[in-house]
Amino acid sequence: MINSVAIHVQHAVVLPAEAYGAIPEGAASRGVSNIPATRLFVGRDGELDALDAAFAAASGVVLHTVHGLGGVGKSALAAHWAARRPERLRWWITADSAATVNAGLVALAMALQPGLAGLPAELQRERAVQWLAENNDWLLVLDNVENPHDVSALLNRVNSGRVLATSRRATGWHHLAATARLGAFAPAEALELFTRVLTHDGSRTCDGADAVCAEVGHLALAVEQAAAYCAETGSSPRDYLLMLQAWPTRMYAETAEGGDAGRTVARIWRITLDRLVDTPLAGDLLRTLAWYAPDRIPRDLLDDGADPPELARALGRLVAYSMVTDNHDGTLTVHRLVQALARTPDPGDPHRQPEPIHRARDRAAARLADAFPRDVNLPRHWPRSRALLPHLDALVRHGNPEHDTLATGYVLELAALYQQHQGALGSADTYLQRALAVRRRLHGEVHPNTLTTWHYVADVYRESGDLARAVPMFEGIVADRVRVLGNDHPDTLASRTSLAFAYQKAGDLARAVPMFEGIVADRVRVLGNDHPDTTRALNNLAFAFLGAGNPARAVPMFERSLADLIRVLGNDHPDTLKLRDNLAHAYQETRDLARAAGLHERNLADRVRVLGNDHPDTMTSLNNLALTYQESGDPARALPMFERNLANLIRVLGNDHPDTMTSLNNLASAYQAAGDTARAMVLFERNLADRVRVLGNDHPDTLQSRDNLAFAYRSAGDTARAVEVFERNVADQVRVLGNDHPDTMTSLNNLALAYRSAGDSTRAMALFERVLADRARVLGDDHPDTRLSRSALASAFLLEAVDPTRALPLFERVLADQVRVFGDDHPDTRLWRNVVASTHRRVAWLRRDPGPRG
Repeated sequence: MINSVAIHVQHAVVLPAEAYGAIPEGAASRGVSNIPATRLFVGRDGELDALDAAFAAASGVVLHTVHGLGGVGKSALAAHWAARRPERLRWWITADSAATVNAGLVALAMALQPGLAGLPAELQRERAVQWLAENNDWLLVLDNVENPHDVSALLNRVNSGRVLATSRRATGWHHLAATARLGAFAPAEALELFTRVLTHDGSRTCDGADAVCAEVGHLALAVEQAAAYCAETGSSPRDYLLMLQAWPTRMYAETAEGGDAGRTVARIWRITLDRLVDTPLAGDLLRTLAWYAPDRIPRDLLDDGADPPELARALGRLVAYSMVTDNHDGTLTVHRLVQALARTPDPGDPHRQPEPIHRARDRAAARLADAFPRDVNLPRHWPRSRALLPHLDALVRHGNPEHDTLATGYVLELAALYQQHQGALGSADTYLQRALAVRRRLHGEVHPNTLTTWHYVADVYRESGDLARAVPMFEGIVADRVRVLGNDHPDTLASRTSLAFAYQKAGDLARAVPMFEGIVADRVRVLGNDHPDTTRALNNLAFAFLGAGNPARAVPMFERSLADLIRVLGNDHPDTLKLRDNLAHAYQETRDLARAAGLHERNLADRVRVLGNDHPDTMTSLNNLALTYQESGDPARALPMFERNLANLIRVLGNDHPDTMTSLNNLASAYQAAGDTARAMVLFERNLADRVRVLGNDHPDTLQSRDNLAFAYRSAGDTARAVEVFERNVADQVRVLGNDHPDTMTSLNNLALAYRSAGDSTRAMALFERVLADRARVLGDDHPDTRLSRSALASAFLLEAVDPTRALPLFERVLADQVRVFGDDHPDTRLWRNVVASTHRRVAWLRRDPGPRG
């Protein structure tokens, strides 16, 4: 409910005798009103009810002020509300100066007592004030009060009645009245007003009217102005929108024939700014704010504009005239149409000259660049980054790319890195392409800063799975950086590392591993063994060996890297915790699950203590520990962890972050491993839908999700559906990743399993043999996937009773590999030794009894 202020003041003034002539009988009782008609009034039900409530219960004179931006509809609201009131006297006074207030009171005196015409104006005004002081059944509307002081003398003379004031002034009322801010129309109200104006003289197409209303920010005057223009000129709303976008200066000033040229949005705000010419900084601030999003602009983006007292005064004046709204939470709001005018040059308007507008645009970019967090990976900086993103979006949307400055390019890069970290790779790419255009235009093609931006672009392609673009781009960047910066420059080494990762992700381990080895050698030579970058390079090489199926070399490297980081950075450094996680993963890959679980448990506790529960690295640790429990055959411990981790990721990163979608996939796999196929199926289907929507059909993660769903169908016994999905996925992976990518070969292996489940042994055996040959050729004989294919083919020979004698040498080879890689005492080694022994016995039996095989 809106509160009002009751004023109780008594003041006596003696008029000459002739002023006390009797007011004609019933002059007021008949009802006196000059309230203007409001035939086009729409909506505002809540505001009207609030005004009724504000004037309902108070005693004495009640004064209430409605303030808001020029053109928002304050006068229309006041007139419509006043016309419905029951008071015998309802009088409208234009109150934009003391002189117009006095003129309105003189007119009131003449309406009450026409015989006063012979008295001086000041005495007529006094007679009106005395009548108001002596009566109580009246309502005054003081419209468009520019300065509360202009009406204070009147208000101090009356002790009953009702006064409603409208004003652009939001401040200065604290001694006189309660205030309420009037905002723009709701979208439905704006559309209703537009439609009524447009169709006043007959039916017209209103297609696009909602878009016009949105473009002008649902501001009452602008909506009416646009609709009247369309009605007069025969333009459709969509035509008007195109003209507004192409010729904003002209369209903001246009009015229909017979309309009030002084009541266009351009004109009324120019008058407002004319009143602020004594505070030039106010105009500069408004032009700067015009380049940001209209809502929740951080106030500190203006902090370097002037000394604090000067800045506060200028901003205070903008707030006072409703050009800016202070949200009282450190943010500001500016109506989008005010912004549009403030950033649109008009040589005929002294407040909208081109040069100050261009300076304001560059100042807005520089402030964003200063304000955007540098280390966008730290969660404590995420709220600030999120708060600034809408304002960067607005800046680049409204600005011409040819006018972007180095500050624009810099903040675009920071925002892109933040978006990339949050999984919004499409937005990151859009920002980086714009930043790259800035770098190339201002620095040239091979400037170090331009190459850095190229590197960021390639990294987004790599992370989004677009290796066909990422790999050649990184190759070109490496060549350029070697030529410009030299082989040992940190930026060159960073690009070489990213290229090696791209080779690894593309399944090209033959190029990835030597490149990682070369980077380690160069880091040692340039930085020494103890430098953290050297340790990180060694960690990357260890991961490459692990991916290449050589855990015997990977594990000692991880152990050495971890010892080095602990010695140099300490136990609690985030890099140390990451490397400990990697070592635990390596133990997991070598099936040393007890050591892996112990290390993951310790690392999770340390990350909770050092980074907090909500840090992405902490959630990675929780996920990895759950995976280890799952692989150890302990679903009772794994499932609650997966569920908790998914809930945390949704809360912190949202449903659409890649980490969240990975966690959902892991939870589905855990349900499947625990035998809850129905719940697993629902989650796999949801995960695939999410990845298609967010990442697209061809992203590697999407292809993996489709593969997992097909595998779930097979596990549930729906082999026909599994085969259909696997076949589609293999075709997509061949098209997107190529025949030799590890993921393609995994899908082929899964398709072979589905064929076998469907009873199609011929196609299954052919695929098992093809996958084994491809994996041996691409990954090498010792890669875990190759060993897996060898065991799958041997099992197929055995289970399909095709030729168990062909299975035996394959099983023996698997056992030999197992002993060589994991040793004699590993549980899997003992398992394979039993398989080989069993196969020997079966082959021996078959040789003794060569009859039919079943």
